[in-house]
Amino acid sequence: MRLYRIEDTKKVDAVLALGRQAREKGWWHSYSSVLDADYLGFEAEASTVSVYQPAVIPGLFQTAGYAALSARASGAVTEGDIDQVITARLERKKLLRDDLNLLAIVDESALLRLSHSPEVAKEQISHLIDLSEGVNRVTLQVLPLSAGLHASMGSGFVILDYADESDPSLVYLEGRTGGTFLEKKEEVDDYRQVLTSLMRSALSENESLKALKNLMKEV
Repeated sequence: MRLYRIEDTKKVDAVLALGRQAREKGWWHSYSSVLDADYLGFEAEASTVSVYQPAVIPGLFQTAGYAALSARASGAVTEGDIDQVITARLERKKLLRDDLNLLAIVDESALLRLSHSPEVAKEQISHLIDLSEGVNRVTLQVLPLSAGLHASMGSGFVILDYADESDPSLVYLEGRTGGTFLEKKEEVDDYRQVLTSLMRSALSENESLKALKNLMKEV
């Protein structure tokens, strides 16, 4: 800054602050052994998160009980890591802030898989209902089995968008041993079309809320 004779103290302070922040690790690095820390970092900075999962409840919507159940079922972590998985999920919930837009398409199959765990099911479905009714920037749609074949059979994905136009949108594809990021415009555009198609196939927000409440009665 001195070399280029920049005398504006506000600009100098801003650049120095960025330098300090670059050396600081985000909260997500503490959970790199159980979750993809790279993804969590990108997610934490996003202004819009759009997600579809074919067989599980999206992470940002999971209750502690469901997170533990899901982690055990995957076999990807040890029993000793379960608490860390739960804590990471709860930290991620803090992302449901006022300035985050969140669109989630929940597959009906993920809801039906909860039938063998009534306690977890009640807590999880109740949480989804609360989110649908109470958070203005959350859009939740249920993709029913009756929709038949659709644009993303067997494959989940997340689209991350950012408030700063200089930050390109990303698509994240989660794998068992790691994830893949796509950032080419044509790749992101392709997944946006898939998302739009899924939204058309899914129940509307109001219909989804009714479906969740009906399911709650059956648990």
